[in-house]
Amino acid sequence: MAFGANSTIRELMENEQARAVVERHLPGASSHPQLSQAWYMTLREVSYYPEAGMTPAQFEAIVNDLATIEG
Repeated sequence: MAFGANSTIRELMENEQARAVVERHLPGASSHPQLSQAWYMTLREVSYYPEAGMTPAQFEAIVNDLATIEG
């Protein structure tokens, strides 16, 4: 499965490598109190919410790193 901007938060959090990428760029993301509300949203959708605390540069870096995961 390829990961990217259109991956759901659930997909990212259920994969150890993908979760590590997100955590590297957004420390604490996997334990965010509102994580369950975003479970079926894509990474791109979540990036639009200020509560995500994700800058456009962080979003781009996450997407680029996710693209390197093989599986």
